[in-house]
Amino acid sequence: MKTRRTLLTALAAVPLSACVSLPGSGRALRLATFNIWHDREDWPSRLPLIVQTLRAADADVIGLQEVLEDAATGLPNQADTIAAALGDYAVRFTSTDAEGSPRRYGNAILSRLPILRTDTKKLEPLDDWRTAVRVVVDFGGRPIDVVNTHFHHTAEGASIRARQAADLLAWMGDGPTPAVVMGDFNAALDDPGLAGLAASPRFVSALPVGAAQTTLNTNEGHTARVIDHIFVERDAFGVLSSRVTGTQDVDGVWPSDHYAVEAVVRLKS
Repeated sequence: MKTRRTLLTALAAVPLSACVSLPGSGRALRLATFNIWHDREDWPSRLPLIVQTLRAADADVIGLQEVLEDAATGLPNQADTIAAALGDYAVRFTSTDAEGSPRRYGNAILSRLPILRTDTKKLEPLDDWRTAVRVVVDFGGRPIDVVNTHFHHTAEGASIRARQAADLLAWMGDGPTPAVVMGDFNAALDDPGLAGLAASPRFVSALPVGAAQTTLNTNEGHTARVIDHIFVERDAFGVLSSRVTGTQDVDGVWPSDHYAVEAVVRLKS
């Protein structure tokens, strides 16, 4: 009897929040980011390889960078084309080129989760022509804030990346909705320009330092560097797995000059 009373007393002391799982917390959230290299190097041959890579990732939300649509060449929006090939994905696209322009270049999010809200932003400094696209998705009854972006590219441009990161984080705010930030940041995790994300107490990289040699395709002339990242809020998510994919050619054709990064995460309860 003493043991039973002790157990009942202990249970009564446990907060209700510790006994109840959060909506969506039992299911893994699958994420992927991929710079698709716009229409360079035989886009029609690369397209099925990109689709194959993303289909294998089976991601709930996908971030795409260097997405192009060009009326002059008859190229429809590449994100729409990829989403149609994958099936069951909604597309949100943003560009610094005005809507209705014959040629638009930017970033996109593909989501097979219901999209509750969409927002876009031109990042400071505006003369660097960088954007971010943001969706709030319904993940099993829980809203998740997902942002996709593409930062400044030069080696000496850490101060520009730092300004872009600060602008991005100010735009996102620090509300209660669990957040994911992914994309091509054109910098490794130790770059000073990424300190606001990579060295912050708020976010953690889903792909740990040393887990991959490169996310740039060295077969296309790049130096090996990990510059494509998926950041998740450390207090909100546990990282189950992450990896670099899209690393194989077919008859000398590569999916892109970048590799894809995938992550599987779970909401903490």
